[in-house]
Amino acid sequence: MNQPGDFRQRLNHLLRLANIRVLSQGSFLLLFVVAIWLTWTSRIEGYRVSWFLEIDPLVALATFLSTGYVYRYLGWAVLILMLTLLFGRVFCGWMCPFGTLLQFTGWLFQRGATRKTDDNRYHSLQSFKYILLAVFLVLALLGSLQIGLMDPLVWVYRGFTTFVAPFWDLVIDQLMLLSEWIAMPVDLSDLKLAPGVPVRVFTGSFWIGALFLTFLLLNVRWHRFFCRFLCPLGALLGVISRFSLFRIDRDVSLCTDCNLCLLGCEGASEPQQQLLASECFSCMNCIDDCPENALRFAAHGLDRKQVIAGPVVTRRQWLFASVLGVLGYPLLKSNGFASDENFSADMIRPPGSVAEEEFLSKCIKCDQCINVCPTNVLQPATLREGGIEALWTPVLNFNIRHCQLKCSLCSEVCPTGAIRKITVAEKLGEGNFIEEGPIRLGTAFINRSRCLPWANQIPCVVCEEVCPTAPKAIQTYDEEEKDVFGKLVVLNKPHIVPDLCIGCGICQSECPVQDRPAVYVTAVGESRSDNRRLLLKYRSPETAEPG
Repeated sequence: MNQPGDFRQRLNHLLRLANIRVLSQGSFLLLFVVAIWLTWTSRIEGYRVSWFLEIDPLVALATFLSTGYVYRYLGWAVLILMLTLLFGRVFCGWMCPFGTLLQFTGWLFQRGATRKTDDNRYHSLQSFKYILLAVFLVLALLGSLQIGLMDPLVWVYRGFTTFVAPFWDLVIDQLMLLSEWIAMPVDLSDLKLAPGVPVRVFTGSFWIGALFLTFLLLNVRWHRFFCRFLCPLGALLGVISRFSLFRIDRDVSLCTDCNLCLLGCEGASEPQQQLLASECFSCMNCIDDCPENALRFAAHGLDRKQVIAGPVVTRRQWLFASVLGVLGYPLLKSNGFASDENFSADMIRPPGSVAEEEFLSKCIKCDQCINVCPTNVLQPATLREGGIEALWTPVLNFNIRHCQLKCSLCSEVCPTGAIRKITVAEKLGEGNFIEEGPIRLGTAFINRSRCLPWANQIPCVVCEEVCPTAPKAIQTYDEEEKDVFGKLVVLNKPHIVPDLCIGCGICQSECPVQDRPAVYVTAVGESRSDNRRLLLKYRSPETAEPG
C-alpha cells in the first residue's frame, strides 16, 4: 500500500517547475502547428494565423527602424517585452516553438546520465548573437530588413512551410497509397498540413531544410546551440532582461558549490557563481536540481553581487558590429535588383506588393504568403532572382503554376505590410477600383523561336484559350501555310496585347512547350512601378491619334 509520503513525493515530482515548463512549451508548439494548419485551411478573413510573428519584438523593432512605424498588429510585441521586463527571457524557455524543437532534439539524443556540468558553462562565443543583433538592426535602420535570415520564429515558419509540411504531406500520401495496396484504404487527408492538393514543391527547399536540420542536430552536441550562439531575438530579449524584476538568486550561505545546477542549465548562464541574467532562460532547472535549496526565483535578489545583469559584450564589439552593418548595406544593395534602373525580370512579386525598395524594407521572409498560396506559384526567392538581399522573399514561379485570378489570400496573412491587404475586386480592377484598373504582376511575351505555330508549323491555341482576361490579352490571327510535306495547315499565331495582360502567368504554366515555355512573363509593366512600364505604350486603333 502506498504511504502518504510516497504520494507527496510523486506529487512534488509532478509539480517540478521543469515539468510545468515542458507543458507550457508543448502547448505553445501545438498552437504554432495549428496556426500553420489554419494558414492553409481557414480561408476565412479574421484568423490571427500570424500571431507568433506579431508578438515577436525583433520583428516589431526592426520593421520600425526600417519603415518608421509599427505595422498592423505588431504592437502586440509589447506583451513579450513586458513579460521580459518582469521575468527575463521567459519567452525563450517557456514559449518559443523553435526553442522547444531544439530542446526536444537534445532530449531525443539524450546525453542523460552522461551529461556533464562543463557542457553548460558559459562560452565567450555566446556574445556572437549580440553582434548579429547589432548588424541586423543597423541594416534595418539603413533600410534593408534582414532579420528573417536568423530570427527563430521566422526560421520555424519557413522551415515548416518549405520543408516540414511538404515532407509530412508526402508521408501521409504514401501511407494512403500503402493502405490501398493492402486493400484497407484509409483516408488520412485531413492530417495533411495542406489538404486537398498534391504535395507542394519549393525552390531552394533543400538548402532551407538542410539548414533547419543543421540547427536541430547541432543541439545534439551543444545544448540549444542556436539559442546560445546565434539567436538575435534571444539577444534582444537578453538586452532587455538586464532590467527584469525577477531573476534566479543564489544564497551563498546555503550553496555547497556542488555545481549540480549546471546539469540542466538551458542558457549556460552560470547560476553557480555570478548569474548571467542576459543568458538565463528562466527555465528553473537549476532550482529543481539544487539539493540545498540555495537557488530561488525572486525579485531583485538576495545579493546583487551574484548577478551580471547585462550582456557580456564589450564596447569594442558593439562598435565592430555597427561598422559591419554599415559596410554590409552597400554590399547588399550592389548585389540586388531593387531600383527601377536595374530590376530583375524574374522578380515577380505577389499581388498587392508595395514597391520593391519598400518591399525589402518590410518583408521578413517568413513565407506565410507562400504557405497560404493555393496554387503553389509563390516560391522563396533564390540568389538568382534577386541576390542576397532578396533571398527567401516571395516570388512567383509560373513554371510551377499560375496566380489564381480570384485569390488575395497572400495579402491577408502578411504580418508587416510588405503585401498590402487587397480585395479580389481591387485585384481585378472591378467595382470601386475600375478606374485604377487591375493589378498587373508583369507582362507576357511570346518567344517565336519556340512557339509551336510560329517555329514548328504546329497548330496550337492553348495560351489564348487559358487567358482569363476579357477581352483576352493573348489573341491570334489565322495564317495558312504549307508545311514541309507540302500540306496546307492553318496556324493560329499568338500575339500579346500589353494593355490587357495582367501577368497572371497561366499562359506560361499551361504552355505545352515544357522545358522553356514559348510564352513567358517578366516583371516589366507591373503596377507597383510606373517606371517599369513598357517603353512603347500600346494603343488600340480606336484610341490612336491620326497621322
